[in-house]
Amino acid sequence: MRDLSFEPMTPTSFLRRSAVVFAKQTAVVDEGLRLTYAQLWERVRLLAGGLASLGVRPGDRVAALAANSHMMLEATFGIPASGAVMVPLNIRLSTSELAYILDHAQVSVVLCDTELTEKAGEAASMSSERPRLISMADPSSGYEALLNGADPLLVEIEDERSPLSINYTPFRPGVPKGVVYHHRGAYLQALAMALHTKLDPSSSYLWTLPMFHCHGWCFPWAVTVAGAKHVCLAKVDPGRAWQLIRQEEVTHLCGAPTVLTSMLADAAAPESELSPRLLACVGGAPPSPSLLERALKAGIDVIHLYGLTETYGPAVICQPQPEWQGLPPDRLASYYARQGVGNVIAQPVRVLDADGNDVPADAATVGEIAIRGNDVMLGYHRDAEATLASAPDGWFRSGDLAVLHPDGYVQLVDRKKDVIISGGENIASVEVENALASHPKVLEAAIVACPDPHWGEVPIAYVTLSAGSTLNEAELIAYARDRLAHFKVPKAIIFTELPKTSTGKIQKNLLRQRVESDLKEKAAR
Repeated sequence: MRDLSFEPMTPTSFLRRSAVVFAKQTAVVDEGLRLTYAQLWERVRLLAGGLASLGVRPGDRVAALAANSHMMLEATFGIPASGAVMVPLNIRLSTSELAYILDHAQVSVVLCDTELTEKAGEAASMSSERPRLISMADPSSGYEALLNGADPLLVEIEDERSPLSINYTPFRPGVPKGVVYHHRGAYLQALAMALHTKLDPSSSYLWTLPMFHCHGWCFPWAVTVAGAKHVCLAKVDPGRAWQLIRQEEVTHLCGAPTVLTSMLADAAAPESELSPRLLACVGGAPPSPSLLERALKAGIDVIHLYGLTETYGPAVICQPQPEWQGLPPDRLASYYARQGVGNVIAQPVRVLDADGNDVPADAATVGEIAIRGNDVMLGYHRDAEATLASAPDGWFRSGDLAVLHPDGYVQLVDRKKDVIISGGENIASVEVENALASHPKVLEAAIVACPDPHWGEVPIAYVTLSAGSTLNEAELIAYARDRLAHFKVPKAIIFTELPKTSTGKIQKNLLRQRVESDLKEKAAR
């Protein structure tokens, strides 16, 4: 007899409910296309049926290579609805990297949008799996034809801890790791995001965060369970983003701090408070206090989130406290610069020393962030050794260094690999970056180590100035010396655009690779 008190958790059930409760409400806006929740649910079930007609069976892997679009949203629901395991692909990877993932995940079908058809085809041809390509670009036998010729399907999930998707993340150069999500974790994480960001049927969510990245921090499911509106944005174009924010009355968006920085620097940014107010959820790097202050003055509320691909995105949230209301922006910004506490489905976050012991909650002793709970991965796909190494005692080690405040809030001080050791002194790159970013003419800054024959390493700054601003190296170094211990002040500053990942994170690995040649070129000028 079936257990009447138990139903396996899967995020696909959110759309099934919303298709009834919010049937006529707008679910998706994608350029000229608008879909209701009833229409989205029908297309998702047709996609599931179409995949089954291609021979896809429960447990098979189906990849999706697409920018933020209705197709990517449909795939996020439709692939699990077919019983298959979804493999979201980073659109900025090279064809050889994509081919590696297709082989490692043993992908049988690749869904892709029109603009990425050529890249998907090249990657599929390089893959030994030879997956079938289904493209939006082919009207006769492509994505729409697949849906038009299919019967609706929904495969019921029996094991909520069975794999939902495999999300590939850089582990070491050239060798991405496949992070396995399960249905239960995605279901609970989506509910946590909906609760913490107060999504409801009147909300409108702008897709500035790639859906392929940690499944968009589980917001495809969070927005859907709330009956809110998905507003698709293929790439982060600040001008277009502000246009959609006003046109679709956007209330929520997510992204790296650099996304918010570029938007606030755009000419279309609001000069007075938005109506409705906008909630920006930022993560991926600690936002500088100066960025937070600029956002608050523009009428944008900010929530700082922290997590990794291995934790379904944000496992930690800087939970606002009632007593923070009414604080001046500079004081409030100091609170929001912290990563915070575990979200509602997570275990309390720990900060551990090298021996695995908890550091004191003194806001000074540095340790490594450790996480466990419902929103931690099943493991790395086909790599038991790496899975064990990532959680040697049952607590996942993030690789991020932090301090623990007396109130239980954690605050990131640096990535292990980004700490600079100069003359035996540790320099947290985040501290130096925040000092530089507080200058009114600095848009963003990144600090990396450069080898030095005397000090071992010295900090070098890469800086992007605000549009129309002028500032020389001596002026900015003098500004930093007034705010930092002198050994932490950058030894040189290189003014340039900063390289970023598809999610807006600054690519410090590329800066580290080129810093010595950049300094030589700078000296030769």
